[in-house]
Amino acid sequence: MKQRFLGRSGLRVSELCLGAMTFGQDTDETAAHRILDTFTEAGGTFVDTADVYNQGVSEEIVGRWLKGRRRDDLVIATKVFGTMGESPNAGGLSRKHIVSAVEASLRRLGTDHIDLYQTHVWDATTPVEETLSTLDTLVKAGKVRYLGASNVSASQLQRSQDLADRNGWERYVSLQPLYNLLAREIEWELVPVSAAEGVGIIPWSPLQGGWLTGKYRRGMTAAAPGTREARYQEELGREAWRERDNEETWRVVEAVVAVAGEAGRTPAQTALRWLLGRPGVTAPIVGARTPEQRADSLGAVGWELTAEQAERLDAASARPLPYPYDILHRFRDREPRDD
Repeated sequence: MKQRFLGRSGLRVSELCLGAMTFGQDTDETAAHRILDTFTEAGGTFVDTADVYNQGVSEEIVGRWLKGRRRDDLVIATKVFGTMGESPNAGGLSRKHIVSAVEASLRRLGTDHIDLYQTHVWDATTPVEETLSTLDTLVKAGKVRYLGASNVSASQLQRSQDLADRNGWERYVSLQPLYNLLAREIEWELVPVSAAEGVGIIPWSPLQGGWLTGKYRRGMTAAAPGTREARYQEELGREAWRERDNEETWRVVEAVVAVAGEAGRTPAQTALRWLLGRPGVTAPIVGARTPEQRADSLGAVGWELTAEQAERLDAASARPLPYPYDILHRFRDREPRDD
């Protein structure tokens, strides 16, 4: 597995990041440790979790696995924001919560530092200056090495970087957004802002909750029992399936299945390979409930789509652009000024 720089930082991470969200819920500790072993044996070095994943259990499982391993060989990422207790200050991005949360994450992970500490969601109730200045103190104290953001708009990311520059605070080096062949909206603004600001993109849900694995086909009326999509449908009702049961989805799914057949790869490997080739993407975050799913994801590295195959996937997943992106796209290729 190749190692890539995370944005314009000097931090190198593996081109796939192992997501630990299911650890302690769908994946028990024994299976989780097997998945981590397989991932690192294949050259993976980048592991992502969050304090809120199963209320700290995911971090604890990763922490117990870390014992006895060379800590400096690994890049461990976690996140802060989610509610971790009943106190009014048990969530969000206030100074009080961040300082408490990072200490709790360090204890659960059994380490003296976090390589990449990410704000999980934009906190509209806390001044961003309070959040950024607090994160800066964590880097200066050696408890955190790098900072990342997740689930923010382009203007929020730009504002954060500008404030960090103005005050001499540590900047965000990574962005963790939703990005895959069925969700390409970040290309409108977040990708250009990330490129301009030197921010590496580490997409979550690169397979859109299983929709890009080939297990869902046109004509189906519901997800198979036990799958993540089935649980999602149970929570939200049948409408959850109908949101995806449309021509746009099936056009993309069928293109992925067709290209996968030509390439001699699985649909999941093909969808991940497309994402690995997108501008600004450092490492998609791949999660799995079983070692078999992890092995499938690892097959996304070590090969390339042909230009024609990538173009077909681009075309199948393209959507009509809303205003003003339609006009901006039309005039994007004007000749540059001579001066």
